[in-house]
Amino acid sequence: MSGQRKEQLAKALEQVEARVRKACEAAGRAREEVRLLAVTKTFPASDAALLTDLGLTDLAENRDQEAGAKAAEVARLRPEAGIRWHMVGRLQRNKARSVVRWADEVQSVDSVRLAAALDKAVLAEGRPKLDVLVQASIDGDPARGGCPLPELGELAAYIARTGGLRLRGVMAVAPLGADPAPAFEKLALAAEKLRRDHPGATELSAGMSGDLEQAIAHGSTCVRVGTALLGGRGLASIASGSPGSAR
Repeated sequence: MSGQRKEQLAKALEQVEARVRKACEAAGRAREEVRLLAVTKTFPASDAALLTDLGLTDLAENRDQEAGAKAAEVARLRPEAGIRWHMVGRLQRNKARSVVRWADEVQSVDSVRLAAALDKAVLAEGRPKLDVLVQASIDGDPARGGCPLPELGELAAYIARTGGLRLRGVMAVAPLGADPAPAFEKLALAAEKLRRDHPGATELSAGMSGDLEQAIAHGSTCVRVGTALLGGRGLASIASGSPGSAR
C-alpha cells in the first residue's frame, strides 16, 4: 500500500508544482520565492513520511492534539529528514506549552495574549526562539481567527519585544465564497506596511489548494496546500487502514 500511496502523492506533488511554477511565471517571480507547505492534518504519519521522501520537509498541522503525536511518529520513521513543523490553525492559549514542544513555527498568532503565552512557554521550555507569523483577518469574521488589520502593528511590535519569539511575517486565510484576489491585495499592502517597521518579517503566507494562483500573484511567499496534495479526507482512512482515522 505504501508504494501505491507514494505514487499517488508523487503525482499530486507534480501537479501542484506545475501550478506553482506557472503562477510564479505569470507573476514574473522566481519559483524559489514561494515555499510549498504541505498541510498533513487528518492524514497519518505514514503520509507525512512519504512526503519527506518526495522532498517536502515543511509540514503543517492545525490541531495540537493531533500534531504532537504525529510529529513524534514522523521523527521515528524519518529521523534524518530535517522536518520543520508549522502550526497553522487557531490556537488556544492553554495549548501554548504543548505547541512549542513540536512546532518550529506558529503561523496563527492573532493576539497579544496568545503571543505572551507562547513567549512564556518558549522561555519555560528553554528552547530556541519560536518563529511566528501574525495572522491577519482579511474578511472580518471573528470565527475564523485573525487580528484586525488596524491592530497588526501593535501585535507585531509586542512580538518584536519578546525574548522567546521571532517575528517572521504575516499569514491570512481568504474569505469563504468570494473572489480572494481583493482580500489578497489588501493583505499584501498590510504586509508591506509591516515590513517597513520590521524588515525581517518577510514571509507572506497566503493561498491554499483552491486559490494559490491568486495568492502568488499578490506576493505570497508560502502556500499552504493540503487537499491538492493529499486528496480528500477519505484518503486518510485508506492510507492508514483504519476507517476512523479521518476527521
